[in-house]
Amino acid sequence: MGVCLATAVAAVTLAANSFTLGWTHSIEKILWEEDWRVENTVLVLESVRVRGYGAGMEPAPEAVLHDGVWEWHPRTTHERLRLTRSGFTADYQWCAEGTACVPMSAVLPSDGGVTELRACDAWPAGRP
Repeated sequence: MGVCLATAVAAVTLAANSFTLGWTHSIEKILWEEDWRVENTVLVLESVRVRGYGAGMEPAPEAVLHDGVWEWHPRTTHERLRLTRSGFTADYQWCAEGTACVPMSAVLPSDGGVTELRACDAWPAGRP
């Protein structure tokens, strides 16, 4: 299994068993990171880290503060993630296991709308 990313106009399949998504909150300018794992046909949210809080960025009640970073482990499963990508904010950071982090646009350019992520071998027929 890997991870498939798709916009309305393009798609890419990546060989990744785990990855980290990072982004900077548009108002608070605080970094938020999520560690994901591919398990069978779902994505598992392993851990979340946030370097502060405010304006919708409150740590979960079970979060623990370590050296200025709140961290918690939801371990929830998701069939797909829908990431809104706008030209008015910084792009998501994509960090695949064992590689340097890059802007998501280096993996799949944004079309200014939603990018869908899911566990996959390949996109079904008829999907861009």
